[in-house]
Amino acid sequence: MDNYPTLNGDAAPSDLIKDSSIDTFQQDVLDESMTTPVVVDFWATWCGPCKQLTPVLEKVVKEAKGAVKLVKIDIDQNQALAQQMRVQSVPTVYAFSNGRPVDAFQGAQPESQIKAFVDKLSETAGTAKSDPLAEAMEQAKQALTSEDYESAAAIFGQVVSHAPENYDAVGGLARALIGMGHLDEASDVILQVPEENTDNPEIMAAKAALDLANQSAAVGDLDELKSAVSENSGNHQARLDLAVGLFGAGQREEAIDHLVESMKIDKSWNEEAARKQLIQFFDNMNPTDETTIAGRRKMSAVLFS
Repeated sequence: MDNYPTLNGDAAPSDLIKDSSIDTFQQDVLDESMTTPVVVDFWATWCGPCKQLTPVLEKVVKEAKGAVKLVKIDIDQNQALAQQMRVQSVPTVYAFSNGRPVDAFQGAQPESQIKAFVDKLSETAGTAKSDPLAEAMEQAKQALTSEDYESAAAIFGQVVSHAPENYDAVGGLARALIGMGHLDEASDVILQVPEENTDNPEIMAAKAALDLANQSAAVGDLDELKSAVSENSGNHQARLDLAVGLFGAGQREEAIDHLVESMKIDKSWNEEAARKQLIQFFDNMNPTDETTIAGRRKMSAVLFS
């Protein structure tokens, strides 16, 4: 897979947000909206809701990265313009596209509604910007789920190089490296995460995957463990070690079956160690994979028998 998303997205233009007046309204709003939609915020210094709305408008417009622009009009300084636009109360917000108003709302609104307002405006005008980082993350997660670890590592690595504090990507990179068998590299990636971010779910998942991989690597000779289990089916420790080793060797179905068999013999052995080990397996597997689904069914059948 070599069609990785490009993360060098266009930076937000420096003229995204400006104050305007009746003298520059034609240029700032009508002319500008012929190429880029313009959100016009009619406000006043004495207006409490305006002080709530304007910062949110600015935030959402900046996040749109040039898909729309924001023009602010002080109605006390531009009474004639406010009258022309039939502004009866503030805040009043108009959306302009192709030189004409296409949408509007009055009063302070929650950020989610403002974002929906801006998204609709940019999508209708065809100026909506893609989010390359989000696209890269989605592609990397899909690669990780399908166990295409090399592609996942490449894409997560690209995201981390652009956004080092994206700990979802850091955790994904570590898990991809584990899948490739690069346990030392994965450990280094995890160790670089600041203590206050180690509770990130993706970092925690990477730690669990690394623990399991290290357990698998330390198991030793699988043939000896198979012999021990064959000679004594109730040797739970040998069976658990064998299951961990088999899982690390990619023989997941056989690994699951050994733990299920251990539960059939004695579910409570070593504080339900077999069940806990199965859960750790499932947490590191694709939840939609048939092996995972079948394994969970087998475990449930024993638990509720």
